[in-house]
Amino acid sequence: MEILKDALVQAIGLLLRFDPALLEIVWLTLRVSGSALVLACLAGVPFGALLGLAKFPGRRWLLVLVSTGMGLPPVVAGLIVYLLLSRNGPLGGLDWLFTPNAMIAAQTVLAFPLAAGLTSSAVQEVPAGLRLQIQSLGATRWQERWLVLREARRGVLAAVLAAFGRIIAEVGAVLLVGGNVAGKTRVLSTAIVLETRQGNFALALALGFVLLGLALLGNAILLRLEAGSRS
Repeated sequence: MEILKDALVQAIGLLLRFDPALLEIVWLTLRVSGSALVLACLAGVPFGALLGLAKFPGRRWLLVLVSTGMGLPPVVAGLIVYLLLSRNGPLGGLDWLFTPNAMIAAQTVLAFPLAAGLTSSAVQEVPAGLRLQIQSLGATRWQERWLVLREARRGVLAAVLAAFGRIIAEVGAVLLVGGNVAGKTRVLSTAIVLETRQGNFALALALGFVLLGLALLGNAILLRLEAGSRS
């Protein structure tokens, strides 16, 4: 109990004085996860809207694949990216393995299905009457899709937040492709594991508080959106 108390006091001290080692890890985490989120959403949101609104051959199979990807284990995503980026892999020439770029790639693979799948569900929930009204006004197909996407913006933002929540705290994928190198590829989740194993509970707790704060912020925004949609 005394050990926990001391570690807690030291952790709060690290946070209050903005410890450089802690800030370095937090900054890299935000850079990696933020970049992955942007890439995943730039591709996933339009793709999800297409799946939700368009009818074309193979659409059902794509929906199945996206739904499967939403539950893809992080370690499997990491393994796929590792094999692609390894020296003998098709993308080995990029020399990205054990760099932040590899971590961004792995987290993008994890976030894309969530962004696409939840966006698809959100646009499908838009009333069919609204689409008919838009069509009656002479809107083009792309204008129609854009207006429906705007109508489903709460659901789309929820998809973005869900994707962020999945990648910000995952360990397996970034550990496989990043290697947890100090000052280079060490992010919040992997640093917590390492510091705990080394007995550095103060830094592990401080990092845990930051990670918990980010998760709480995302969930608070998501709950606010859900409350707004019900009102």
